Order: sequence, then C-alpha cells, then structure tokens
Amino acid sequence: MSDIIGWIAAGVAGMALGAFFFGGLWWTVKSSVSSPRPGLLVFASLLLRLGITLASFYLVAGDHWQPLVACLLGFVVARVVIVQFLAPWLERRVTVPEITHAP
Repeated sequence: MSDIIGWIAAGVAGMALGAFFFGGLWWTVKSSVSSPRPGLLVFASLLLRLGITLASFYLVAGDHWQPLVACLLGFVVARVVIVQFLAPWLERRVTVPEITHAP
C-alpha cells in the first residue's frame, strides 16, 4: 500500500515539475520578445529549468526506477494539460498570413 502512495506522490511531483518546466518555458518565450538579450535569456532559462528538473527527478527516483517512471508520466501529463490550456489562447493570438500566388 505504501508503494502505491509513493508512486502517486512521485506522479504528483512530476506534474509539479512539468508545470514548472513548461510554465517557465512559456514565460521565457513571452519575455524574450521584449528582452534586449533574448539569446542569453533563453539559454539561462534552459539551464535553470533543466538543472532543477533533472535534480528533482534524481531525488524522486531514489534507488528505484518505479518512482522515476511515475514522475516522468506526471511530467508528460502536465505538458498535455498545459498545451490544452494554452491552445485557445494561442488560436486567438497567432495570425497566419494568407498565402497568395506569385504575380
């Protein structure tokens, strides 16, 4: 029974990590548009998000692979939820130029 609770906790931790990672990515993309040094911002954000996420995966996994799988599953679920949440916003904001034929 305690194994199942541990796996659920690892899945919830994975969802929190996914929200952190992809939320940070969204913030980075939005902020890089107005940043004087967007390349540095994107690279620093990647290093920070990746470092925290990988270290957290290592801590959650401990000595077993099962919590790592649960954490990764939660991470992927968080990504799907965030994409579904942002899809209507993106559809309103993104404009696709009309394709015209060459003269």
